[in-house]
Amino acid sequence: MSAVPNSPRLLSDEAYRLIDKALAKYPNDQKLSAVMAALAIAQDELGWCSQPAIDDIARYIGVAPMAVWEVATFYNMFDTKPIGKYKISVCTNLPCALSGGERAAQYLRAKLGIDYKETTQDGQFTLIEGECMGACGDAPVLLVNNKRMCSFMSDERLDGLLAELRKE
Repeated sequence: MSAVPNSPRLLSDEAYRLIDKALAKYPNDQKLSAVMAALAIAQDELGWCSQPAIDDIARYIGVAPMAVWEVATFYNMFDTKPIGKYKISVCTNLPCALSGGERAAQYLRAKLGIDYKETTQDGQFTLIEGECMGACGDAPVLLVNNKRMCSFMSDERLDGLLAELRKE
């Protein structure tokens, strides 16, 4: 598949190659099935899923931009606004909340000086509430940039994580 001639290409050739690989997994009449993969590829490369990126993905895959937008806004793993370098998603579903998730979130909000859906002034951290991460027995649990799961997050472990991320 290739983009419409003369349309702006927002992603690298490698990103489009990865999208092609995702598209190849599905029948031609089910291109919409590759939208989640395409959004993840775009977000990994651009840092977030802007409206131009969503339009580009829709054009490239051959689906309506609204169909891509619906997926991007339904799942909290996709960011439709700029975020910090590190997005920290804290699981606050009931099992995690009862096992320290709320406490961990309060600690991070105080430590970072931000609330949910906010970014630190230095642009380093964005904090969000996460949905179930499937690790209730490891609570409190959080995800960093949708890729790295951190378990049993005591105040000391949270401090260590923040210090580590600040050094990167």
